[in-house]
Amino acid sequence: MTRSNLIGGEMLNWSDLHPGDARPAAAGPAATALLAAALQPDDAVLIAGPHAAELITAAVAQVTSVDLLVRSAPDAEELAEQLDDAKGQVFCGSLDRWVVDETYDVIVALDGLERLVGPDTASFPWVEALDRLRERLRPGGRLLLGATNSFGFERLIQPDITAAIPRDEDWGRDVADRAPAGLKPLLSALDTSDVQTFAVFPSLVQADLALSTVDGFAGITAARAVASRNEGPVLMDPYRLVLDAAAAGVAFELAPAWYFVIGAEAPAVLPEGVVPGGEGVLLEEHLLMALRCDDQAELRRVIPTYVAWLGASGAGSPDNVILDGTSYRLFGEAQELDVVEHLRRFARRALESGARQPWPAAADPHALTARLAAMAGITVPEQEFTPDEVVRPRGSAEQLTTVARLADELAHASARAILFEGTVSGIRRSLPYRVGHAVLNPVRVIRRRLKRVLRKVRR
Repeated sequence: MTRSNLIGGEMLNWSDLHPGDARPAAAGPAATALLAAALQPDDAVLIAGPHAAELITAAVAQVTSVDLLVRSAPDAEELAEQLDDAKGQVFCGSLDRWVVDETYDVIVALDGLERLVGPDTASFPWVEALDRLRERLRPGGRLLLGATNSFGFERLIQPDITAAIPRDEDWGRDVADRAPAGLKPLLSALDTSDVQTFAVFPSLVQADLALSTVDGFAGITAARAVASRNEGPVLMDPYRLVLDAAAAGVAFELAPAWYFVIGAEAPAVLPEGVVPGGEGVLLEEHLLMALRCDDQAELRRVIPTYVAWLGASGAGSPDNVILDGTSYRLFGEAQELDVVEHLRRFARRALESGARQPWPAAADPHALTARLAAMAGITVPEQEFTPDEVVRPRGSAEQLTTVARLADELAHASARAILFEGTVSGIRRSLPYRVGHAVLNPVRVIRRRLKRVLRKVRR
């Protein structure tokens, strides 16, 4: 590959591949799978913007030639050296100063368009950057474009406490330089009907999967990806938030990012095989719904059959098992746990989700596990669990909901206690009670005295 060609606007002391105080380059299994599906062996390809080295290497191995457009001079030198045997060129500088006659079969910009210029570019609107790339496409060419959602799940899950702290990459930019906010404005700016859109999870720089629809089992897979990225304190439980959004039909619009594939065909799921096929419902969701509805009959029907499936070589906790009528199958990888550990995992996840428990005594993992296991005729030894273990709901919102529910239950219990105390006090003041007490009290005294006399006689 030709050594880097400087085109103006290059950043000499900056790296997008190895950032110190900025987000890394675009990468992930979904990005690699998209290139594998969209690129053809005889393609001439341009990769514009920061992309991980392994992503570029994968593209080079698939096609005839690959040109790179990066703004970082150290990155340009590093990539040119790594891809020394590849056919193509490395252009270093800003897109607005890139004046060449080259055209391409495919242009890849999975990182988006905002990082195609440096701080010395005063203004370069997003739409103009898109047009500049399209000018370099050959007739019938394909464009693979990424865009970050400015109002995605992250806004609802994590407070952006660093928003007021300027980072190294937060130099002044024109308002129009940002991508349009929201999916519909982005599609309108693309101005084409030949576009395939993917929701990307959990982000452009960590694209674990890309989905053309976020519902059913795809929604569960997306929820797992988002939850794995947000393991610390959160405003809302990320797993439940994505699942609820998927059930409401808005998860696609709230995705952290999107891929737009123009003029090419790609599978509905990237990478393929990460979303299971077939009918059914996640067993965990079915059991949680039964808990919320206080449908104990359904719990007593499902738990024994699930335990029987585990005994017949099944190996999955409820969050990893699909219930299809009366049959069970794994959702993902097998989990080598015993029956009680599978039930305990569900009990903990149920408490972390803030789901209502129909049994006041089952407020800790041990009590809830023991009750569920008893439905299948299993006794849980007490010594297997930490006494009085407390599991708090995952998110702050779920914690507040749980506190409100417990406060309401406590208020109702207090009201019932006051009512009971008043009822007992009223009975004691009633005439029948007083008469009965007056009659029975002498009898009790006589009975006690007779018992003393009989004891003395026996001696």
